[in-house]
Amino acid sequence: MIKTCIIIVGPTAVGKTALAIQLAQHFSTDIISADSRQCFKELNIGVAKPSWQELDLVKHYFINSHSIHDTVNTAVFEQYALTKAKHIFEQHDIAVMVGGTGLYVKTFSHGIDEVPVIQPAIREKIIADYEWEGLAWLQTEVEKNDPFYFAKGEIKNPQRLMRALEVKLSTGKSIIEFQTQQSRKRDFNIITIGLEMPREDLNKRINGRVDDMMKQGLLAEVKSLVAYKELNALQTVGYREMFGHLAGDLSLQDATEAIKINTRQYAKRQMTWFKKDDAICWTEPLFEKTLDQINNLQ
Repeated sequence: MIKTCIIIVGPTAVGKTALAIQLAQHFSTDIISADSRQCFKELNIGVAKPSWQELDLVKHYFINSHSIHDTVNTAVFEQYALTKAKHIFEQHDIAVMVGGTGLYVKTFSHGIDEVPVIQPAIREKIIADYEWEGLAWLQTEVEKNDPFYFAKGEIKNPQRLMRALEVKLSTGKSIIEFQTQQSRKRDFNIITIGLEMPREDLNKRINGRVDDMMKQGLLAEVKSLVAYKELNALQTVGYREMFGHLAGDLSLQDATEAIKINTRQYAKRQMTWFKKDDAICWTEPLFEKTLDQINNLQ
């Protein structure tokens, strides 16, 4: 059997974690997370990390694997994930990957262009700012810093825009001045399944999740991290708003509502990203339907 990695993507709160665990149990295999925040052991409630009970059900990689003080970026993730996938394939024919960080999934599947060394802090800040501010901010920054790319490149593709911006800020040159590399061919098959549901239903799940986070103690978690609020890892929805509350800028109620609004906006941006990938097969977050999709694609 050809070694295969099943990748489960989709917006936050759609049900990726639970479904990935069901698939991993069905195929008796392990999971690699593709979430840019759940890897940090200091962050728990605010990043909707799988519960300890869920982590006990299936072996997870890239969960609690790093500290907020570590440099974690797409290059680090690519090397980490490929190493773990190789390890899983030594024991199983199938590996499962799950996560909503589109850039990580894209990098794992196709690699990243070979360009001069990028300063990690620049890359991390761009990713964090994009996740917070969205596509319009990213387009404005690229137009301002690299008008050459903005005039010729893909200005509606967040991955390309972030890449162009980090290259320009790190090297002073437009990415167009460098030769674009071909996508890397992986030595295993990849099946990517996208989970979606009606916007109204997803928004209700997001709102409910935020309410649950508050009940679970999100405010106390954020209080324990105030000393590190300037770190890139903390430039994340759920933490920024609570830091604002602790600074006296927002009431607790307003901060909670802001988390809901910003999470809904983030979910919309995730869907915009993933919908641009024609290789993704979409289905409802139901185990049987997802399994049928996988069987049809194998």
